[in-house]
Amino acid sequence: MCNNYGVKVTWTDYLDGLAAEGLNLSAPGGVPNLEPQESLWPTDRAPVLRPGREGTDVELVQMRWGFRPPHPKAGPIINFRSEGRQFRQGRCLVPASWFFEYTGTRSPKSKWQFTRTGVPWFCIAGIWRAGDDTFPESFTLLTLAPGPDVARLHHRQIAILEPAQWADWLNPRVPSETLLSPSPEGTLTAVQVR
Repeated sequence: MCNNYGVKVTWTDYLDGLAAEGLNLSAPGGVPNLEPQESLWPTDRAPVLRPGREGTDVELVQMRWGFRPPHPKAGPIINFRSEGRQFRQGRCLVPASWFFEYTGTRSPKSKWQFTRTGVPWFCIAGIWRAGDDTFPESFTLLTLAPGPDVARLHHRQIAILEPAQWADWLNPRVPSETLLSPSPEGTLTAVQVR
């Protein structure tokens, strides 16, 4: 399961990538500071794309990674199984440039960096929840059975969406099972970095 990823995407990259799919982008409160984040971990704040509220298709906001823990001694919910669920509300896109998976049983474990073959960034299917007085707005990454590029290293993978699926994922009327599937062979490149 993914507990570490990075994002190195500029505002112009977002504008161009979404426009290529017929989507308009806004940023409530102005364009955020989008410094490269080489290594994001649970509870970090990260960029998220969700349905717009002010007449635009998509808005970019910063949210905390990980839903509220289910009980006091538990960690945040950073990954969420997608199988058998519809996700009729709270869908979002989580931009990433790479993600990491770890193998081995002894510390330090081997670390593998996965990138999307041939493109500098991609979007992970996610869901978000509103915040309250005790917990901020937050998101989690959806997971599913692994495609062949991930299966040799891990038993699950994050749900990566093709750009042509972005608008459909943000539309809760489109059934989620038609959009979420393991990545086909050759779509991800893995490099051992430790």
